Amino acid sequence: MKKVGFIDYYLDEWHANQYPAWIRDATGGAMEVAFAYGMKDAGHGLSNKEWCAKNGVTPCGTIEEVVARSDYLIVLSPDNPEQHEALAELPLASGKPTYIDKTFAPDRAAALRLFERAARHRTPLYSSSALRYAAEYAEVEREGIQVISSWGPGLLENYSIHQIEPIVALMGTEAKRVMYTGTAAAPALLIEFSGGRQATIQQPGPGCPFTMAVNYASGACRVVQPASDFFQSFIRDLARFFETGEAAVPPAETIAVISIIENGLIAAKQPYQWIELPESG
Repeated sequence: MKKVGFIDYYLDEWHANQYPAWIRDATGGAMEVAFAYGMKDAGHGLSNKEWCAKNGVTPCGTIEEVVARSDYLIVLSPDNPEQHEALAELPLASGKPTYIDKTFAPDRAAALRLFERAARHRTPLYSSSALRYAAEYAEVEREGIQVISSWGPGLLENYSIHQIEPIVALMGTEAKRVMYTGTAAAPALLIEFSGGRQATIQQPGPGCPFTMAVNYASGACRVVQPASDFFQSFIRDLARFFETGEAAVPPAETIAVISIIENGLIAAKQPYQWIELPESG
C-alpha cells in the first residue's frame, strides 16, 4: 500500500476532510492518506491532533517527517495559496510526486518559482481545479471557439479559478488582457484572448450553478452545465499522476490561470480598464 502525506496550513478544512476516503475508494485501498502536518490549528473546529485521530492518520511534527515517510505528497491549504511556497519547499525538493491544491499560487511570480523548484529537483508537480475534470467540459469541441460566457458561485479570490481553469483548458494560454466589469455583489471579468477571442466570468451569488455558454465561429452556441461527479474524476487522475509521475495539466495552463486571477484582482480595483497580462510561455 502506498502512503500519501498531507501538508496543510490547518487540517480541518473541506478538502482535507474529503480526500482520504476518496483516495482510498478510488484506488481500492492501494493508496491511503497515512501522514499529515498542519502549520497551525484551525480557528474553528478540530485541532490538527484531533483531525488526525478522527481520520486514522499519523500526525507529524514537521513537514520533513511527512516527506520522509510518504510515497506521494499533497500540499493543501486551498484557501490560503500564499502559504504554498513555504509548505511546498521540502516536497518540491523531494523528487516525490506532489500535488498542490487550488489555488496554486497567489501570483504568477510565485507560480513560476514553484514550477522552477520542482523542475530543478525533478519532482513531478501539478495543480488543478476539480472543475477541469467535468465530463461535460471534456465533450466540448475546442476548434472554432470565439466566446465563452461562464457563471458560477463563490468569491473572486478563491472561486474564480473554477471558471477560469476550464476556460483556459478550452481556449488556450494566450490570454492578453483582463477587465473587471462586475459589482461588489456580483464580481465579473472580461478576458481577451489572442485573435480577438473573449471569455467572461460572472459570480452572481451562492445559488448560481456552474454554467457555460460556448459560441463558435460558425455561429453555433453550446450551453454546458457540469452535472457529472468531477471530484471523483479528479481523484482518479490524481492517483494516476502519483503512479506515473505524469501530469495531465500543462504548467503553462496553470501559470496562465494564475496570471488571470492575479490581474483580475488588480482590475477589480479599477473597473472598466484593461489590465495587460504577461506574455504566455
